[in-house]
Amino acid sequence: MTLSADRLAALDAFVIDLNKASAAAILPLFRADHGLEDKGAGKNLPRESHAAFDPVTEADRGAEAAIRALIAKRFPEHGVIGEEYGEDRPDAEFVWVLDPIDGTRAFISGLPLWTTLIGLRHQGRPVLGSIGQPFTDELFIGHAGGARLIAKGQSAPIRVRECANLNDAVIATTDPDACFDGAERGAWLQVRAASKLARLGCDAYAYAMVAMGKMDMVIEAGLKSWDIEAAIPLVEAAGGVVTNWRGDTIGPNGGQMVISGDRRPLDEALVSLKRSAK
Repeated sequence: MTLSADRLAALDAFVIDLNKASAAAILPLFRADHGLEDKGAGKNLPRESHAAFDPVTEADRGAEAAIRALIAKRFPEHGVIGEEYGEDRPDAEFVWVLDPIDGTRAFISGLPLWTTLIGLRHQGRPVLGSIGQPFTDELFIGHAGGARLIAKGQSAPIRVRECANLNDAVIATTDPDACFDGAERGAWLQVRAASKLARLGCDAYAYAMVAMGKMDMVIEAGLKSWDIEAAIPLVEAAGGVVTNWRGDTIGPNGGQMVISGDRRPLDEALVSLKRSAK
């Protein structure tokens, strides 16, 4: 069943409220005493493993709790999947997928590259997504009605930019040494060598920059559903493409991912990425 324009508009307004609640929980703890804990402590993982140091803060937990409380009050029949507090009715008709702070490493480092990711599934399909950065007062929202940026009290449509080939592309990933295995790292290096410029450490903020037409491609691996689902409706509404490393639709559990503003450099990148696709 397709969502009506009126229903989408109501959900759009609600996702703005969710971002406000999240921001209220997070901002007082940014560049302050945020109560850092290491979820990776005691797991005896290799130092080079991305999960060897797995930070979480009071801001992560407080923001997700605030979002969940609003959902439960407004839409008690909806399900929720969140990084910090797990699943609640994941098979419901509507399911919210939450990452209260994507980029906790940036958060604890005082860098404003972290974001709040809020996605909504309808009948198993991502239909609405937001990427919020309240410290810079930016909220990116996308769905079938379009993609836009709300900043400094103003709302404006956003669109991916054209990029004819990979040699002209600005690309990004979070941390190729920590997030990719050996074969994946080799594929990344091939794509990076063919690109014009690569940026590291931007986490999901890079997704928003592709949707806004400032970057061209983001390549990631090892993602969970909450790492990517909010970006899918946003990027697609802005005219971009989201696939796995085979060029197919991203599954509900995340994994390997490519976001591209223009299909042409994506097709070039997939020549290398498909060799390491899982």
